[in-house]
Amino acid sequence: MTTRPQILDLFAGPGGWSEGLRTLGLRDVGIETDPAVCATRTAAGHTTIQADVAAYPTAPLRGNVSGLIASPPCQTFSAAGLRAGNTDLPLCHQALDNLTRGHDSRDALRAACSDPRSLLVVEPLRYALDLRPDWIALEEVPAVLPLFEHTAWSLAGVGYSTWTGVLNAADYGLAQTRRRAFLIASRTRPALPPEPTHADGGTGADLFGDGLPAWQSMGDVLGCPPGEVVTRGNHTTGGSRFPTTGPSWALTGRARSWMLRVGNRPSATRRRLDQPAPTLLFANARKDVAWIDSDGAPIRRLDVQEAAVLQGFPADYPWAGSRTKQFEQIGNAVPAPLAAAVLRPLVPAALEVAA
Repeated sequence: MTTRPQILDLFAGPGGWSEGLRTLGLRDVGIETDPAVCATRTAAGHTTIQADVAAYPTAPLRGNVSGLIASPPCQTFSAAGLRAGNTDLPLCHQALDNLTRGHDSRDALRAACSDPRSLLVVEPLRYALDLRPDWIALEEVPAVLPLFEHTAWSLAGVGYSTWTGVLNAADYGLAQTRRRAFLIASRTRPALPPEPTHADGGTGADLFGDGLPAWQSMGDVLGCPPGEVVTRGNHTTGGSRFPTTGPSWALTGRARSWMLRVGNRPSATRRRLDQPAPTLLFANARKDVAWIDSDGAPIRRLDVQEAAVLQGFPADYPWAGSRTKQFEQIGNAVPAPLAAAVLRPLVPAALEVAA
């Protein structure tokens, strides 16, 4: 860390928060332990410290951190996992209480957890109380909201304005109805949720503004909108049709009746190409996120580039690691458009300096 205050990103992941900051003209320093994730971040140009967030000392960082970001691992709380975190909730609340009182009981409580990863959700409070950054932004699966509310209560006690709640990424320009819990805190301004930029079906203009555009669809971002197409191959037999404005890997014109299925059960969520994707889950279900036709017949699995774009990353983002690891990184990442929306109101002073 340099002597100039930095934005610190705990459990940094492949760069969702970092990409959001990049659109605002800002950078962060991420702490991440997974080698493949660190390789992705490095290839994407994001500064990274490869270390265990829970073991990393805060003392050397004091006075050097202006903003704190964290997306603790969600596997123990996610609906896609075994939800051991539900059993560990009382221990997590106890750890938050103890940290608020100045007592670090993490080691003892971690040993008592059904899944030691559950206690990682308290790490942002440890860093926040030790470093006192100007602002804080945390993200997790909705099941963690009670712990975020507890964390917010602790932060309010030391002078932070706080907001907690659940945001839908589709309301902020992502072609995916991904709902996540957030905690926003600031010592310098009121902490408020970001104003939506999109709405389900759109909204009309009124006395207060021009209204909001409709949610983005998978077809919008994957390059298969209605309109001009070019043909590769023999035009007399159809060839492959690609939209002129889409990337080379885009879905073809023939795919306009496709649906995306997430899961392998009869009740699995299915969305048409002219709708946003459902929440993308890849931990144990990568093979079950697939394109199907209007009759439900399988076509092919969702590929890495498509998944990345649906998560708000550029199509050419430099994912490292195995194919399974790449999908895991995408599914765990904070979508950059949502990250930018959350961060923009927190850092206006920094934006003015950057400009």
